[in-house]
Amino acid sequence: MQHAFGRNLTYGLHETLGRAIVVGDYADKPFPNEADIVREHGVSRSVTREAVKMLAAKGLLGARPKQGTFVLPEESWNLLDPDVLRWLLEREASIDLLRHFNELRVGVEPEAAALAACGASEAQQAAISAGLARMVAAERGEDDPLDSDIAFHVAVLRASNNPFFLQFREMVSTALRTSIRFTNQIAGRTANIAEHTAVRDAILAGDADGAHAAMRGLIVNVLTLIEPPAGG
Repeated sequence: MQHAFGRNLTYGLHETLGRAIVVGDYADKPFPNEADIVREHGVSRSVTREAVKMLAAKGLLGARPKQGTFVLPEESWNLLDPDVLRWLLEREASIDLLRHFNELRVGVEPEAAALAACGASEAQQAAISAGLARMVAAERGEDDPLDSDIAFHVAVLRASNNPFFLQFREMVSTALRTSIRFTNQIAGRTANIAEHTAVRDAILAGDADGAHAAMRGLIVNVLTLIEPPAGG
């Protein structure tokens, strides 16, 4: 009989325990010890140790002699880790979390767009245009709106040719899935094609200032949609 975690027991246990930590299941009770995890989930001690080690690497768990393994405070969590971010986004919808994510985007993606305008290769420019074309196709129901929007933004990050910005691609992909879905529900539409076209056109024209401004405006509009100004 196949285990509930499937064939990869370590990843299945890591997923179950990680989500439980992030959603707060252990907020008011201690994290279980190795023997309890083995008994409750029907896995081996080696699987348990490997899963706990993975969660410790994400900043979710710590350990001390005689104290055992315990959940670390949220400020210790690696929020740039795609799994941690995904689990956070699976918690009860948080306007604050979406705002914080898009504030981070304001600090990263406009700079990436400016760098792309200065040094993107022809292939990287083509990837940005392909992402935009997919977004246009999605408007006609011929592509997935989330996947196409993410493809555009990841292509811009890649075209920055900055390895540090590129490290944000998994985080951006993960968080955009929630952010886009949320903002599209509010707006009653999919992504603004004209705003994304302005970013693409500025990059292809080698206009760094224009690319920066267009990308910044796109994300600021998302922030405004999430949390309108007081009195607005």
